[in-house]
Amino acid sequence: MKPVVRVSILRCPAERFPEVRRFMEEAEPILRPGIEAMPGFLSFYAGADEETSSLTNVSFWTSVDAAKQLDSFQPMLDLVEPFKKLGSTFERPIMNYGTLWQLKGAAD
Repeated sequence: MKPVVRVSILRCPAERFPEVRRFMEEAEPILRPGIEAMPGFLSFYAGADEETSSLTNVSFWTSVDAAKQLDSFQPMLDLVEPFKKLGSTFERPIMNYGTLWQLKGAAD
């Protein structure tokens, strides 16, 4: 199976980065249960890059339809306005990539 890779990017002012990063970290327990319960969910990574004042959500799904469940996931939608109040902007559209090839590393 070749997964679908969903990529969402958020950018913020450099001076707000620590606050936005902390807010993203605090979102994990709010989002985790619902995302993990979604059909077709494989894995999810939230990341932060201080150098570019950006954060990303990268998730892996069994299909585009499965990935697009996040488009209407209310707990995630509820976080949009608080992120915007911190000066963040979301790149749109959110991208859902079909896998062309993949590499796998050694197990942890």
